[in-house]
Amino acid sequence: MGVVTPFPGPRGGPSQIAFDRAELSRILDLYGRMVAAGHWRDYALDLGHEAAVFSAFRRAAERPEYRIEKRPALRLRQGMWALVGEAGMILRRGHELGPVLAPVERKLMKLVDD
Repeated sequence: MGVVTPFPGPRGGPSQIAFDRAELSRILDLYGRMVAAGHWRDYALDLGHEAAVFSAFRRAAERPEYRIEKRPALRLRQGMWALVGEAGMILRRGHELGPVLAPVERKLMKLVDD
């Protein structure tokens, strides 16, 4: 008769890694403040099988200034969150999103005179 071929796809794991609502809200809040400050102009989301990546660009035609990566496979080791710089170097890695975003948020702080 006929041969049944199984539908190809991942077994036992999620087919796509994504940001949840709270994570994406935190990242987009930072993005909005950086746009208002004139640092960033564009962003991109890459939702893959191994990682979810948010890339922030100064200009659309350049490499991303920062990439915020979520890799759940590393959650028990170094932490699933990583902040990657423009040259590809990992600037910060951790288990929580807030401390990983701290170096970028520091760029928004300005000294205010009384």
